[in-house]
Amino acid sequence: MIFIVDLLLMLIDLTYSIVAAVVQTFLRPRLKSIDGELCLITGAGGALGRLFALEFAKEGARVVLWDCNAAANERTAELARELGAEAHAYTVDLSKRESIYEAADRVRAEVGEVSMLVNNAGVVAGRRLLDCPDELLERTLLVNCHALFWMTKAFLPQMKAKNHGHIVTIASALGLFSTACVEDYCASKFGAVGFHESLTHELIAEDHSGIKTTLVCPYIVDTGMFAGCEIRKELRSLIPPLEPLYTVQQSMKAILAEQQMVCIPRLMYIPFLSRANLSSQTKSLKTKVQLRQVWRVTGGHRGYSCSVLWSL
Repeated sequence: MIFIVDLLLMLIDLTYSIVAAVVQTFLRPRLKSIDGELCLITGAGGALGRLFALEFAKEGARVVLWDCNAAANERTAELARELGAEAHAYTVDLSKRESIYEAADRVRAEVGEVSMLVNNAGVVAGRRLLDCPDELLERTLLVNCHALFWMTKAFLPQMKAKNHGHIVTIASALGLFSTACVEDYCASKFGAVGFHESLTHELIAEDHSGIKTTLVCPYIVDTGMFAGCEIRKELRSLIPPLEPLYTVQQSMKAILAEQQMVCIPRLMYIPFLSRANLSSQTKSLKTKVQLRQVWRVTGGHRGYSCSVLWSL
């Protein structure tokens, strides 16, 4: 009986999502203005973070840039200022909770209240589980997942007080389904997705309708972060690694349209929905075979051999 109820609820939710997607395809939503908003972007010294900073600057937002790489972060600030935007760079280690809270206090005192939060920073250990030092595994979880809690606790109270704000989580398609040899990254991104979804439900339950959330789940982005990750030839021509600029532009469309979730490319919705549909049948042999086939198609059996810690 419980299975039937779960199945009906899933079908209702799926039908609603499909109808909403069709409507949005033909009736493009009005994009909101963020002129004058104070937007904080983590990982702003990296490829995606820099592009996000520049896109927000083009939209008229004031940007606060956080990264552990001071030189790269300051370069992003310079590029944003060249576009006429107000930009403030802060060197912050997101793996340390106190560093986040101290920097948040400085931002409030020196710049003002953050109204848009883009949790973009991300790292991956890039080693097989048994070959990876514990410190690298812990850092992945701290930066990719735990930092979301501290960032939200630092800036959400002011958003709630005004019932105005927008929280963006740059997760990954590997937070919706997994593959082999990136246990730390998948675990951290599954955690990021779960955190974001729960936070969204909390804001709705508390009737904070003025605070929007957007979950971004891109496929592998060609930033160098996943250098060494082999994709099967059959899949490579169908879904090549995403260009960083394309990824950010698609994300920006979703953010400005106040879309709750976006998968990039849209083909990533298929394994996400398939996984949801199969989750209640994983004990059956048929499902195990299907999951193994998906694992092999995505190249999971080939592993991942990147040994450098990268920043988005």
